[in-house]
Amino acid sequence: MSAPIPAETGWDSAPGLLEGAMTLDLTPEQCDLGYWLRGVAQGTLAGRAETGHTDAEPTPEHMRADGPLRDAQVLELSCRSVAEAQATRVLAHYVAQAPDIVELEFFTTQLVDEARHSMVFRRHLLAMGVPADRLHASIAEVSAEYRREVLEPILDFALTTVRDEGDFVGGVAVFTIIIEGVLAPAAELSERKWNLLDPAAGAIARGAAIDEVRHLTVGSSVVRRHLLRRPERKAALLDIVRRGREIWDGIPDRKHVLRREELFQAGMREHADLLAGYEVWPGQPLLSTTPEQRYAMAEQWTDRMAAARLVHMGLPEAIDLLRLTD
Repeated sequence: MSAPIPAETGWDSAPGLLEGAMTLDLTPEQCDLGYWLRGVAQGTLAGRAETGHTDAEPTPEHMRADGPLRDAQVLELSCRSVAEAQATRVLAHYVAQAPDIVELEFFTTQLVDEARHSMVFRRHLLAMGVPADRLHASIAEVSAEYRREVLEPILDFALTTVRDEGDFVGGVAVFTIIIEGVLAPAAELSERKWNLLDPAAGAIARGAAIDEVRHLTVGSSVVRRHLLRRPERKAALLDIVRRGREIWDGIPDRKHVLRREELFQAGMREHADLLAGYEVWPGQPLLSTTPEQRYAMAEQWTDRMAAARLVHMGLPEAIDLLRLTD
């Protein structure tokens, strides 16, 4: 008899990103290669392995039509595809530097997760009508400024920590607290925005979020265990968070997020009939939100999630260092 699919990797049973990241406690021992082959490959990805969605979650015709809604999605998916591809390259160094088989197996699965995310984001662009022979060039053109201004500085920091300084746990802290921790709430917002306007994109975002919960919680447990064994390392890890925050403060993330949110704003108005009565978060109709409100909510989600994870790791002193909202 085969073992059951873990609840946190089941499509219908897995928690949302915010809930899962703030409440689940998963370790690399739990989330080994066997766990991934069973729970993710046969659970999360069942029927969705190649595209991230099923035939019952279609790409509507209006997502192939020229206009601000399609432009918003092309911009978002191009940037997210590049982010995931670059993260995959960086994670190769985490696999190489893993101190034992437990961490090696887990970060190998995370590397595969990020590569898969990049793939399904790219493939959805094809479903939206981006020509196959122009796909990679189009992604590079659309995402060039985002890659240069947002991705490269923060991913270079991770590389410096794990590859050049040889600090594996410090590198895990950078990825978990700074990179995934700050970018994940935007992914949560993406799922909520698109699930009615583009069911295929909503499903793709859902699958990626299930994976990100695992990445955040296991990364947190690696840092927590390290500090329990070596409490004298707390000052060094807090310094890594401080340096990461200084880098993030110099990144024009707001400019890039608001650019695509403004396109989305114009596009959702053109398809308001699909969103009648839909609340993007409790008590808040999506149609009555503004780009600035959605960005501000993503920042609030970041703060809540960071506070919960940092306390779990044993780094509550870092909460104020990372706080994005007053």
